[in-house]
Amino acid sequence: MSLIDLITAQSARLKQAGVCFGHGTGNAFDEAAWLVLWALGLPFESLEAHAQQDLSRAEQAKAEALVTQRIESRRPAAYLTNEAWLQNVAFFVDERVIVPRSYIAELLADAEGEGILDAWLSERTHRVLDLCTGSGCLAVIAAMAYPDVEVDAADISAPALEVARINVDRHGLALRIHLLQSDLFSNVRGPYDLIVCNPPYVNHESMSALPAEYRAEPALALQGGADGMDLIRSIVRDAARHMTKDAVLVLEIGHERGHFEAAFARLEFAWLETGGGHDQVLLIPRDSLQRWSAR
Repeated sequence: MSLIDLITAQSARLKQAGVCFGHGTGNAFDEAAWLVLWALGLPFESLEAHAQQDLSRAEQAKAEALVTQRIESRRPAAYLTNEAWLQNVAFFVDERVIVPRSYIAELLADAEGEGILDAWLSERTHRVLDLCTGSGCLAVIAAMAYPDVEVDAADISAPALEVARINVDRHGLALRIHLLQSDLFSNVRGPYDLIVCNPPYVNHESMSALPAEYRAEPALALQGGADGMDLIRSIVRDAARHMTKDAVLVLEIGHERGHFEAAFARLEFAWLETGGGHDQVLLIPRDSLQRWSAR
């Protein structure tokens, strides 16, 4: 059996089993390719070059066993391989963190190394905070995108920060990324020229309906309270005190637009277009945060 035939067959298995995607892939074929190539020790970008390569029965069995594990466990593929990619950057992951997938990453740097956020930054941008950093993926991408900045990566979870440390060291950024255990802003240093944050925002109703793959992730990193806005209320209320004069807050809220707009009437902000659409990530200038907090 050729490599491409094996991937096609495993794709059919995943589709028939009804597994949920969204942790690095969006369809059965890509998920099957990831798992098969990883099981065989081949880089993902090598698929085209090796597509017609004949596989031994042992190689087939190894790849099929990993796909079986994916189907039976319903754990995200990233947990099975201990690796995930965001903006073509590789990260170590395990069950201590959610699988990297924040749309903020593409705002920091696209395939050409340029980011939409460049329009709000300047030569005065020196300090960045990645709040609720989890695996440290946004901190790493920010440090790569802006070689002259220092990044504080903060999270309440000590286990998550252990994973973030692995990723910071993996990319040789320990001199510019500082990991902080902090309950939101309680232990950060500031002030910051840019704050990025992908906080827990899933509301109670949505949490109860999550597929098994999402329930395998740490609930602490997902649960946002009855309307998903519990932590976001604190972030919006307190962020300005930790920002420089022209700083901005970039906040990801997923599919919670309705709850966000209900909770933050009269808050002035701008939606940022991402691969997830036009209403999942927003930008708030410091002065808007100050005016809203003063109400």
